[in-house]
Amino acid sequence: MNIYLAELIGTAILVYLGVGANASVNLKESYAYNSGWIIISLGWGLAVTLGVYAVGSISGAHLNPAVTVGLAMAGDFPWSKVSGYILSQIVGGIFGGIMVWLHYLPHWAKTEEAEVKLGVFCTSPAVPSTYANILSELLGTFTLVFAMMFIGANQFADGLNPLIIGGLIVIIGISLGGTTGYAINPARDLGPRIAHFILPISGKGKSDWGYSWIPVVGPLIGGVFGSLTYLTLFKAQISIAFWVTLGLVVGIIVMAVLEQKKDEK
Repeated sequence: MNIYLAELIGTAILVYLGVGANASVNLKESYAYNSGWIIISLGWGLAVTLGVYAVGSISGAHLNPAVTVGLAMAGDFPWSKVSGYILSQIVGGIFGGIMVWLHYLPHWAKTEEAEVKLGVFCTSPAVPSTYANILSELLGTFTLVFAMMFIGANQFADGLNPLIIGGLIVIIGISLGGTTGYAINPARDLGPRIAHFILPISGKGKSDWGYSWIPVVGPLIGGVFGSLTYLTLFKAQISIAFWVTLGLVVGIIVMAVLEQKKDEK
């Protein structure tokens, strides 16, 4: 299989099952309605696991632009393939979102709240706060990429690695996902958001494009920071890019704290 088609299919599987978990828990008259955040976190973890199993041997199963860019920054992936991977991942996210819409076709009209329907497809902040929301996505994706790199440095029984990565997604969701819904993946958020925008979903409302850049920018910075931090701490490979990214992260932290202090007044 072509590597770009593999990324598309793997991301579509990830989004179909992950967004499907959102739909199952949040759409009215679903048997799993209101079953809670733990079910969603488990669903996303297993969705990632299956996506990695599907195409890991073909494309490496990045399934996430933040992972692709982070690996490229670390020198572990060629920059010439980055744009093709990212495009394939976003298209896969759109396709996965469309599949969920079809799967739950009778349930959209049964669910009155437009914000709930949007929340099936893409993320939103529990407490809107621009820099804090960027920071949450940044730190969540930092954790993802940093952990993926030190997990990859260990030897596991054949076929076990995708399960470990799936467990990583679950713990990120449980521990860190309560702030923004943990996109930690631009394709996971942008692809289904585009699907929400183009699909004829009953009473869907707007697609909240004003927020849409945060689950893209935050994860990309976090992915780069995660990979460069791994190289710095584990491989003693310190680069100018690490210091530039560290400065950017510190700046975002400072802005988030100042924003919070302003909101508290």
